[in-house]
Amino acid sequence: MIGAGDIAVCGTSGDEATGRIVDSVLAADSIAKVRSEVFTLGDNAYPSGSGGVDNDFPRCFSPSWGRRRIMNVIHPAPGNHDYDSGNGAPYFTYFGNRAGPPGKGYYSYDVGDWHVISLNSELYFEAGDSTRAKAQEDWLRRDLTDHHVLCTFAYFHRPLFSSGTYGATHEVQSLWSILYDAGVDLVLNGHEHDYERFLPQTPAGVVDSAKGIEQIIAGTGGGELRKMHSPFARNSDFQIHGHFGVLKLMLGSGEYSHAFIDANGRVWDPGARRCH
Repeated sequence: MIGAGDIAVCGTSGDEATGRIVDSVLAADSIAKVRSEVFTLGDNAYPSGSGGVDNDFPRCFSPSWGRRRIMNVIHPAPGNHDYDSGNGAPYFTYFGNRAGPPGKGYYSYDVGDWHVISLNSELYFEAGDSTRAKAQEDWLRRDLTDHHVLCTFAYFHRPLFSSGTYGATHEVQSLWSILYDAGVDLVLNGHEHDYERFLPQTPAGVVDSAKGIEQIIAGTGGGELRKMHSPFARNSDFQIHGHFGVLKLMLGSGEYSHAFIDANGRVWDPGARRCH
């Protein structure tokens, strides 16, 4: 799987560069007959995920990440900018059934031996109705019970832990608690326009090598890059700022590996872990 968050800005080149990486990886995997899927980590189209005449998705996302090869295997998650126009309707219209049920924006699917969950962190901020966030949590518990496999990862826009501009998003701790209790291995996020990987930890931020969730932020898909705060957040193990790029995951049987590929083709932070 390959992807990033904070992607498409009209008139800039960052999203074009990352889109080319994704497209080239998919092309190479197709020749090698390796199954590949694409994820997005929110804020898919700037500045406001708007619809109508100035629809940011066909204008900005389509030229870079909207290529047929990518769209055939894309699994998006929404971000705050995808909701800036109101209720996120242009996002759901553009991605259609790839984005999950309209208005909900959370869903799951399987890739090989892995179960993958795309969640909507914006329900804690944009919906104006706490029952919608609770409905997602109830759905998540059921989904994890119904898909009790060795290896699972989840992704959504806003990170619980971060050394970036916004810092920790405490509102998503309830999602983390559900994921941790179910033994989920990995969480991916965007929102921060940088790359950061954390040691496996509990929802309270305590290192846990036995059951902890590894969190990786890859908000480097094309939006304006930002600096990180120093000293870095507790348990932050690797940081990159100032580079557009994508996160590549190799999902194996009982294990996974990860690497960040920047717009110049340099590979950063390669690593691997066993599933819980």
